[in-house]
Parts: sequence; structure tokens; C-alpha cells
Amino acid sequence: QVQLVESGGGSVRSGGSLRLACAASGYSFSTYCMGWFRQAPGKEREGVATIASDGNTKYTDAVKGRFTISRDNAKNTLYLQMNSLKPEDTAMYYCARSWYGCRGLAAADFGSWGQGTQVTVSS
Repeated sequence: QVQLVESGGGSVRSGGSLRLACAASGYSFSTYCMGWFRQAPGKEREGVATIASDGNTKYTDAVKGRFTISRDNAKNTLYLQMNSLKPEDTAMYYCARSWYGCRGLAAADFGSWGQGTQVTVSS
């Protein structure tokens, strides 16, 4: 059974940093495209970043140069390093496993989801 458990969220001031982690189990982690998504109150879930099994990454424009997605296949763990955080980054952050390889940042391409971890950035 696929299980994804996020951690590392919290409250920070604008300009601060957080590192999210997602512990994966129940499947062959290294062979799947993984992604981070976020959803703010009243808004649709949006793709933040993806990382393919070969390490190729993709980011939404809003986080390019500030966020870094990475994976440790030996630990079955996905990470999101978030620097220079802004109030508009405030959201629930979810990790997800793709149905296929990495094709884009659409939530519909991802079939397994964690429960989320809250990130709040104050000005």
C-alpha cells in the first residue's frame, strides 16, 4: 500500500527557509516521478515542483530560484528546500506520486497523495 507522509512545515517570517520532507513506503520509490503541490484556502491545488526518476526537475515559475526539489532514493524520501519564503507561499503542501513519468505540473497526473503539511509565512 502506497503511503506518503509529509513533515517539516511550520510558521516563518518572510525571507525565511523551511525544508519539507516526504517519507514514501509501499512501492519502489526510485522508479517514480514525484512532486510537491500546494493549496491555499479558496484556491486550486497547484504544482510546485517535480523530480523524475532520473533526477530531472521542473518548477513552477513562482518558485524558480527559491525552491529546490530533491530525492534520496536510499532513504525513500522526497525533499523540498524552500528559501526566501514569501507570504504568498502560505499553503498546505502535499507530496504526490505520479501515475506515469514526469510530464508536467498537473495534479491530474498524480495518483497518490500525502496528508499535507502546513506552511505559513508572515510578513
